[in-house]
Amino acid sequence: MTLAEPDSPTLTADRYDRLLEAAETYREALVVRLCGEVGVRPAELARLSSDDIDRVGTDPPRYLLRIPPEESESNAGLEAPAERTRTAYLPTEIRRELERYVRSNGIGDADRIFSVTPRRLQMLVADVADRAGERANDESLSSVSSSDLRRYFARSSLVDHEIDPRVVKTAGGWQSFEALEAYLSEPTDEAIVNAFETVEDGTRSTENTAVRDDDGLVKSILAATDRCALVRLDADGYVERWNRSAASTLGFDAGEIVGTHASAFYADDESALESKLSEATSESPVEDDSWFVRRDGSRFRATELIVPLREGPEDGGFGLLVHDISTYHDRLESERSRNDRLEGFDAVARRFRAVAQGLLSASTHDEVETECCRALVDGPAYRYAWIDRTGRTGKRTNWRTSSAISPGGADRLRPDTWGDGAATADANRGSDTGGLDGESASNSSGRSVRSDGRPDDAGGPSETPPAGSDGEPPAERTVVTDVAGRVDEEYVEGTLARVCVSYGDTVYGTLSVVTDREDAFDRNELDWLETIGRQVGYAIAAVRRRNLLLSDTVVELEFVCRDEQSFFVDASAQLDCRFEIDSFVPVSESTQLYYVTLQDGSPATVFELAESDPGIGDCRLIETYEDGWRVEFIVEGSCPTLTLTEYGVTVLESVVENGEATIAAECAGGADLRTIVDGLRSVFPDSELAGKREVERTVQTAAEFRNGLADRLTDRQESALRAAYFGGYYDWPRESTAEEVADAMGVSSPTLHNHLRKGQHELLRTFFDAGSE
Repeated sequence: MTLAEPDSPTLTADRYDRLLEAAETYREALVVRLCGEVGVRPAELARLSSDDIDRVGTDPPRYLLRIPPEESESNAGLEAPAERTRTAYLPTEIRRELERYVRSNGIGDADRIFSVTPRRLQMLVADVADRAGERANDESLSSVSSSDLRRYFARSSLVDHEIDPRVVKTAGGWQSFEALEAYLSEPTDEAIVNAFETVEDGTRSTENTAVRDDDGLVKSILAATDRCALVRLDADGYVERWNRSAASTLGFDAGEIVGTHASAFYADDESALESKLSEATSESPVEDDSWFVRRDGSRFRATELIVPLREGPEDGGFGLLVHDISTYHDRLESERSRNDRLEGFDAVARRFRAVAQGLLSASTHDEVETECCRALVDGPAYRYAWIDRTGRTGKRTNWRTSSAISPGGADRLRPDTWGDGAATADANRGSDTGGLDGESASNSSGRSVRSDGRPDDAGGPSETPPAGSDGEPPAERTVVTDVAGRVDEEYVEGTLARVCVSYGDTVYGTLSVVTDREDAFDRNELDWLETIGRQVGYAIAAVRRRNLLLSDTVVELEFVCRDEQSFFVDASAQLDCRFEIDSFVPVSESTQLYYVTLQDGSPATVFELAESDPGIGDCRLIETYEDGWRVEFIVEGSCPTLTLTEYGVTVLESVVENGEATIAAECAGGADLRTIVDGLRSVFPDSELAGKREVERTVQTAAEFRNGLADRLTDRQESALRAAYFGGYYDWPRESTAEEVADAMGVSSPTLHNHLRKGQHELLRTFFDAGSE
């Protein structure tokens, strides 16, 4: 069998790659490669099955293709066995592609791999050639046939890979060496000298073989992954070569991307890519991480390597390697975000510990506020912090403690108008919006959470407390809002959170902090901030009470409250009765027991009115006098006397009649009266300070207390108490019973109990009613 010199131009390796890239289906690519890299004819392809693949090596694995004869050949009685007419070498990569094709199409071992006619396979090659010629604008490429592919196999095997012609003759199915001469060019003088150079030095050049092996390795790697793309660009950055790896990674087919500027799959603008190409041209290869865009519009992070290709005196364009690192990048960003959150949590936790330590050293109301603000801003967690004390109707006063920002500067970040007069809420959480002071600041969309510090449940608007007349949410409500403004010649943007500073039902003010951290003030952080607000409130109450106890001088105060929010004020006005509060006992932060003497009114009428008041939990009659009754009230809410007590004031007497409560009290000499009065008015606006007087504190010694008690007790009462005390009657477990003590005193058990009860009553009355004689 002989072949003539091909009439069509030689199919070079570059043109062959262009042809292979034009294959749009797996089958097309396999047919082209079997013809061009294995040397199989279309008629032979139509007879191939998986059984014809023969493994002849194991380490490394190597394969041969046993091409079966035509039926007419096996019937002609040829010397070669009928089932094996010739053997072709099957590269490992193509064998793997064949196996994948067979497996994905469910082809049996004995079934034909390509179940079409030889003519249809020739037409398939012609379709791929037409497509390649159209994309490359090369008419000669469109005329490539399966015969041209066999010629390419012969020439690349003999010339490029320097394979023994006898092996090529056998593997390609040629019957004589004369048929192979057409694929060998006439050697030049230089080629002859170079060929025999190995004879002179006794070596064999393997440089070309190594380069070809490297090219094959790169192709194998790219074919095995969909995360790497190798693209060739011309000198202006337009796509010149686009292989299957690029199509798999970026999603573009060669037909729609060849001739297009590479910026089509870059997320950055074209100027950024031009800058990188210029740098690669003038200096060295450029390696960078960039965002790329797939055909479907999705973005992914990839490492790019741009290498200038110099094939002659002029630059030959660029090689672009794109390695998809999205998985690594996403994991890295996730870890970075997690690390940032942990650092934020740590910074916040450190500030909260610092606040707790600072409160322990504070000895006045002012120091408590100052230490709190200083500790909060002494680190990266918060940029500014300030406390506004509660004023009348819950509004802030001009009294403000701040840190890292001046009191006036805080006004530029603190929204003066939180809404249009009423707090609003969106579908998922409360939302308070408003502007900032003047032209120096602006407030973006605000957001708020419920008073418990947690976002409102999705599915409906939140129930928010009514706002003040200027639209500001009440102090009891935790609020988070975005703020921006100019502070000390610096424009600041961040997030503000405001929590209540309170103890029990008394609100001392609000604590505001500003931070520029992203995703600040989540549920946990707001819980922590609210805890700080309660800690500061507790510390304020504690230092005020301590200062009252330790003060050498006290200020006697007289308050008048006409506010109908107080049950006793309202009841005295409606029922024309008189209340005198004898004592009140705290049960919890929001519940107190009040023991009240009622005059000029019926307990039943008072109880009926109390049933409709949400601040009265229960009430009962304790004792009846000739001119009145002693009544117990469970008060579940605020009361003027309780509010004063939580500001460090000791209530001495409280009388309510004719819709007016007159409260006599005393506080430490150094106490800030303005804060006390503002605190009372913030809850009961219709209140006033009617008078004050500074006096020396009178101190009752233990001896004076004992002498006063001795005057109240009879001899029998004192004897009974002494005998019971020293006899172990009050120990637990008791050392003596009442009967044993009575026997020792020579009295009956009922008589002893009578003396003990009256003696204990006088003892307790002396202790609790210090002013009584």
